[in-house]
Formats: sequence, structure tokens, C-alpha cells
Amino acid sequence: MTEPNGRKLAAELEYVVSEGDEGIQLRAVLRSRLNLSRRLLTRLKTMEAAITVNGLTERSGRPLSVRERLHAGDVVHVRIEEETVESILPEPIPIDIVYEDDDILVLNKPAGIVVHPTKGYPGGTLANGVVHYWRAKGELTRFRPANRLDQETSGLLIVAKHGHAHHQLADQMQTDDIWKGYEAFVYGVPSPQEGTIRAPIDRDKTEPHLRVVTEDGYDSITHYRVLEAYGEEASLVSCRLETGRTHQIRVHMKHIGCPLLGDKFYFGGQAVSPWLAGALQPLTRHALHAAELRFKHPMTGEPMHFTAPLPDDLLALRERLLHGRQQ
Repeated sequence: MTEPNGRKLAAELEYVVSEGDEGIQLRAVLRSRLNLSRRLLTRLKTMEAAITVNGLTERSGRPLSVRERLHAGDVVHVRIEEETVESILPEPIPIDIVYEDDDILVLNKPAGIVVHPTKGYPGGTLANGVVHYWRAKGELTRFRPANRLDQETSGLLIVAKHGHAHHQLADQMQTDDIWKGYEAFVYGVPSPQEGTIRAPIDRDKTEPHLRVVTEDGYDSITHYRVLEAYGEEASLVSCRLETGRTHQIRVHMKHIGCPLLGDKFYFGGQAVSPWLAGALQPLTRHALHAAELRFKHPMTGEPMHFTAPLPDDLLALRERLLHGRQQ
């Protein structure tokens, strides 16, 4: 919604002080009850009437302070205006919207597109397309992705539509409360066919753009289960991330001897049969798809659950693997 001053109101929050919170400081309500980030709270302090108690911006004849002691029944109200400064240029790039409301946007990202502009990809990214879509609707929303997908990975991506929603989702990411499910076509068949990979990951010291399993790396946990086996040389595996390290599934599956099919960084050196080589020939990317997301809505706390089916190129790969296995 847009205010009379032309600014976009991103969110409104309200908290009624309970008897158990009698005497609590306003700052504690804002930080621990409404879960505002320090950065957002600092910005709100500079904005007119952004924080009120019982509809007022003053108390006892003086401006409201975050050190103010509150009483049971006091109503704290917060108005968060959107930051509209955005350096991403709008471009008419198609986007596949799975869900959208005033706070979040869930997209089904195609393979081959970068999520956010970088030095190497200043344009033509998913962000450029989303900004174009919002501008066409008259929304001055900034692009804030809550999770990350590699350029070649397809599937579900959450975008927060204002800073508070992004902060709430980031908290869920930090505490691993966002359930992330993937499907991957891999070399061989993992043994056992269901299990958990606990192997720390860090940058490769010789090639910093790659990741490796190393004893002094960051704790990394992937749960996997074989969905289909195509003989002994390939399989379709579901993976659930308990942590979210860069390239985690790709590195972990390589670690157990089952690198992702089509992975130009981590598949090298595997000897494959002629039928598997033929099945892989049309594949232009690593065979990884973000198929499922579960999280709590950043504003309402409502459980959210989204799925995205395998895209056409991976469905075609599956058919080739099934056909080759039957030869």
C-alpha cells in the first residue's frame, strides 16, 4: 500500500503488552517480541510516527523513548516504510510465480539464470525480471532473496518483499527452520540407499571457487534417500539440507562417490558406460532441482509448503536413463 506522502508501507506490526510483561522496556518489545533487527530499529527511530504506544509518539509530555517502561494493556504499533532505493534495472525477463502476497514472493527458478546481478552478470538475472514485474504493477519493492540457488540449479526461491520479512526469514535460515528438499540425478547408487552425510565443507585452498570436504571446515549435514535406481550406474536421489553451505549437495554426493550428473566442477574423472554417456549428452547443466520448501510465513507464522515438479530437461534425462537401463 502507498501512503499519502508517496512512500510504500511495507508492513504494520502490533503487540499488546501482557500482564507478564508489566514494566518491560519498549526496546525489549521491539527486539524480542516483534523481533525487529537492530538495523531496522535504528532506521525506524529516524522516521516520523513509525513507533507509537497507544497511538501516541510521546509519553508524559516528552518524545517516546525506547527505554520507556510499558504497562499491561499498552498497544505498541510499528509502521515499516519500504526502502525504495534499488540499483537493479528492470528487464522484461519471464518469471514463474508460485505464490505472492504483500510480504513474500515464491518463484520457480529455471536453470541457467543467475539470481542476482554480479560483476560477471550485471544484467539478465532473475532479479532484473522480478524488479520489472513489480515496477509494472506500480510496486517499488526491493529484491531480497531469502535463499540461494546456483545458476544451473532450478527450483524454488523465496524473495522477501520488505526488510522485516527478510530478517524473519534470515532468522529461520540461521536456525535451519526452513526445510529445503532437492532432487538430484547422481552417478552410481548410494549405499546405504538412505542415510545422512555429516562432512565439514570449506573453500578449496587451490581453487577458491570450489568447495571440498575438509576436517577444519564448517559443519555440514545432508540427508538423502534413493528414489529410483537406473541399474548400478545412476540414480535419482532426494536430498534434504540441514545446513546450507555453498555447493553442499554437490560436494557431499561427490564425497560418497556419487557426484551429480552433468556437474562440470565435481563430476570429472568418472568412467561412464556408452549408454550413460548417451543419456548425458543432451544435458547442459548439473542435474539438481530445488523441489520443496517448508517454512513459517515471516509475518503470520503460518506454515507454508511449496513444491515444484522436475523441469522438462530433467524429466527428459529421467526418460533416457529409464530407457537405457532397459536395453
